[in-house]
Amino acid sequence: MLKRFFAALGLAVGFSVASAAEASKPDAIRVAVQKSLPLLTAGARGSMEKRERCFTCHNQGLPIMALTTAQSRGFKIDAEELAKQVKFTADFLEKNRTNYLAGKGQGGQADTAGYALWALENGGWKPDATTAAVTEYLLRWQKELEHWRPQSRRPPTEQSFFTSTHVALRGLKTFGSPEQRERIDRRLEQVRAWLLKTPAQDTEDRVFRLRSLHVAGTPEAELRKAAMELLDTQRPDGGWEQLSGMATDAYATATALVALHQAGGVATTDAAYQKGLRYLLDQQLADGSWLVTSRSKPIQSYFESGYPHGTNQFISISTASWSTTALLLSLPKVR
Repeated sequence: MLKRFFAALGLAVGFSVASAAEASKPDAIRVAVQKSLPLLTAGARGSMEKRERCFTCHNQGLPIMALTTAQSRGFKIDAEELAKQVKFTADFLEKNRTNYLAGKGQGGQADTAGYALWALENGGWKPDATTAAVTEYLLRWQKELEHWRPQSRRPPTEQSFFTSTHVALRGLKTFGSPEQRERIDRRLEQVRAWLLKTPAQDTEDRVFRLRSLHVAGTPEAELRKAAMELLDTQRPDGGWEQLSGMATDAYATATALVALHQAGGVATTDAAYQKGLRYLLDQQLADGSWLVTSRSKPIQSYFESGYPHGTNQFISISTASWSTTALLLSLPKVR
């Protein structure tokens, strides 16, 4: 139903399907992806080596998403390195299992735990005693609230209640044990009610409110409404802005595109999606990276992960992961 609804969306938003499609031909997309993948792999590897005990959402979670999507589209990736990243993520959760069972979590709280479970989901990890411990923690953590919220405020990736809620809820649905299912269902109903009554304020909110509504099994009419709210904020250049009044950037644009396709039912052939792809291709630098300037105050010691752009490397590798994924989704899957 959603795909049928959006079939005529190109006319509704006033974009030229022909010109956008011409600008984002598969060959151009493949070249862009091929240039991006080695940098994502290097950034994930470098972070793992420098932060031996610490999973990061930006240097493990999101690159794993991009690399597994690339694999599903037939791109040759460093499969051994990907397996190491997934195992590193699982080991990070395992060493905190006692804390999870006690309801204490780890640094980053629901965001870190939720993103780590999402990384395992993308990596094909099967539920086990450790993932059950993490979901137990997510059930207990902030249970007095109608949603989850971040431990710290580091926009755009760690500030939105909707982002924290999405990764936590997704982890519960994917890895919750049969014994936890009744409590998970109650929590899901509580969160769904909050999602339906709470408006989004910026692009990060709109992206992850849509994703959360999708995970929560919200009726199609509400998903369609949330998707249209996100589509309505696409700018004439094809991009999205993080906050009203800011310039468009690749992070906001790529997260919006992936959410619209995966949660909102917008086809990658749709004019709005194609316009966004053109924007992402234009924003990619000659070395294959994307650069977005950080607007967060650092709270951890600086280190070089291997991804370009110095003090802006963490938001930039997040951007590259989302951008690469958005490009890849427009290509057909292979067996």
